[in-house]
Amino acid sequence: MASLYTHQSENIRKTWFLMAGVFLLVIGLGWFFSYYFKNPSILIIFAVFAIVLQIVSYWFSDTVVIKLSGARPATRQEFFDLYTVVENLSITAGLPMPKVYVVNDPAPNAFATGRDKNHAVVCATTGLLQILDRTELEGVMAHELSHIGNRDMLVSTVVVVLVGFISIISDVFMRSFLWGGMRRNDDRESNAGGILMIVGIVVAILAPIVGLLIQLSISRKREFLADASGALLTRYPEGLANALRKISQYAQPLKRQSSAIAHLYLADPTGGKKTHSVSKLFMTHPPVADRIKALLQTK
Repeated sequence: MASLYTHQSENIRKTWFLMAGVFLLVIGLGWFFSYYFKNPSILIIFAVFAIVLQIVSYWFSDTVVIKLSGARPATRQEFFDLYTVVENLSITAGLPMPKVYVVNDPAPNAFATGRDKNHAVVCATTGLLQILDRTELEGVMAHELSHIGNRDMLVSTVVVVLVGFISIISDVFMRSFLWGGMRRNDDRESNAGGILMIVGIVVAILAPIVGLLIQLSISRKREFLADASGALLTRYPEGLANALRKISQYAQPLKRQSSAIAHLYLADPTGGKKTHSVSKLFMTHPPVADRIKALLQTK
């Protein structure tokens, strides 16, 4: 019989498989461009630049996310329930107490960020604190602490940076075709060169789309995993399920949002409710109904 442990293990495997796909996509793109331009150093530049980007982004991820979200520190005196819930759950999970922040926004939502468990941040909107009772708030914060415990910030940062890198390089490659530069001289007039150019254009167009789809798929898998881990932490899946139900009824988007951090939130910050099978591929979060079903049927 399926259990929360079963889903947790399954999501971990799928997420690492998808992450490997992103890395292979980067290496494959670098190999193709280096082959087309007859310059092996391009592949080396791809690898080095991607590593540098992800290290820098990972190190400063919490500062960037806090700035983009407009969050401010939450004190125990002002937000007693939020602070004490996070404090108690951190002890239960065996995690260091993260910094607690709030965003002044009526849209109910929450997120976690930080480069590791010792430099983590959890944040809730004022709208979330207004509509949830304590057990529901515990479910949400357990979900966010699970992101910290599962090291989702590392996964999210690495994938986002690599996908962004793929988009930039593909754009540069397309511009080189449009402006007629950086082509292989011996292939310029040959049929083989023409075919290779067409393949290059197709790769440059499709690579960012494939990378984005992988990124969004990883984001959805991490949400299922955090739901399962959070339910294990509280031993009360109904708390998070009820919270998700309330949040889904609020259709308004966050006033301040950025596509760069949309995948970090508990629920889609745009307030969208896509249900079509194709549109689901471009969702940063799984459908709420699917998340509630997984929580309630795997107790």
